[in-house]
Amino acid sequence: MQILIIEDEVKLAQYLQKGLREEGYSVDMAHDGVTGLEAASLHRYDLILLDGMLPGLDGLAVLAALRQSQQTPVLMLTARSEVEDRVKGLRTGADDYLVKPFAFSELVARIQVLLRRTSPPSGETTVLKLADLEVDLIRRRVSRAGQRLELTNKEFNLLTLLLRRQGAVLSRTEIAAQIWGMNFDSETNVVEVAVRRLRGKLDLPFDQPLLHTVRGMGYVLEFRG
Repeated sequence: MQILIIEDEVKLAQYLQKGLREEGYSVDMAHDGVTGLEAASLHRYDLILLDGMLPGLDGLAVLAALRQSQQTPVLMLTARSEVEDRVKGLRTGADDYLVKPFAFSELVARIQVLLRRTSPPSGETTVLKLADLEVDLIRRRVSRAGQRLELTNKEFNLLTLLLRRQGAVLSRTEIAAQIWGMNFDSETNVVEVAVRRLRGKLDLPFDQPLLHTVRGMGYVLEFRG
């Protein structure tokens, strides 16, 4: 699931990004209304967290512009607690409204509710498959040859990333940025460790490996029959 955070408080945005990534979401950030609107227009997100008070375009202006072209669920985050402000946001097109400060657990719960209420876009599947591998994105369940695989959040996110890009070689740098949200440090082996653990669950119990190492380049998920 892809989430866009449009929030000008950088520390708060980074805190939310880190927490949501740990919950298994892929998260991008923008720190002003113009950049956020551009990101939302260029990429498809499953949900947008939108601050009400932003430099450039404020939250309501961004929301109004979004609603002219898309119905992506929007959860507004704001320090304004007055009823009139909440009503204005909802009438402009917000799907939910959360007043700062809020508990992170409540934010996650509201995100889950909004995503459950939203049907997948036309033509998009919520189940990814490769050979005898099946990944249910909504239930976050993985099975191979009918056997359930128990993965951690990071392992699930890594597998989903590779599966969405099956057949393409992903570098360690790209994987680190997408899954851990960090500038890759060649001194660390976090990616190799994660790949090794995923491979132990995904491939070792089965005859046909799906996760392959491309020496000097990265990793690729594909069926080589």
